[in-house]
Amino acid sequence: MVTRLNPYLTFNGEARQAMEFYKEVFGGNLTLNSYGDFGQADAPNADKIMHGMLETTSGFTLMGADNPPGMESAPGTPFSVSLSGDDDAELRGYWEKLSDSGSVSVPLEKQMWGDEFGMCTDRFGTPWMVNIGRPES
Repeated sequence: MVTRLNPYLTFNGEARQAMEFYKEVFGGNLTLNSYGDFGQADAPNADKIMHGMLETTSGFTLMGADNPPGMESAPGTPFSVSLSGDDDAELRGYWEKLSDSGSVSVPLEKQMWGDEFGMCTDRFGTPWMVNIGRPES
């Protein structure tokens, strides 16, 4: 197996909803395992997600889980998830879905370096950066 660098998101009880939302945005195969699936069927957090992984046809891998009991979560810090490429329609589609019901800190528009770029925080508190470059000739 190749070594991969993947964003891993932590949630305070809404990992299932967030990961299902990201599957709607990006498509692909979503695997969700709850604490109950890992032998804690009687625990109060049995239905919470211990590990989730979304693998998309575009090659993205996004992982996430609910915080274990007793651990605090600070959504949105200290990272961003970056999407970049030159497929305008694909990236705009992601932008529209991610920014819907979220907040936009930098509108998706042409920047000084020539690409279109925007920053938003989705409705689950995850910050995203989208950069649409010019196709290479």
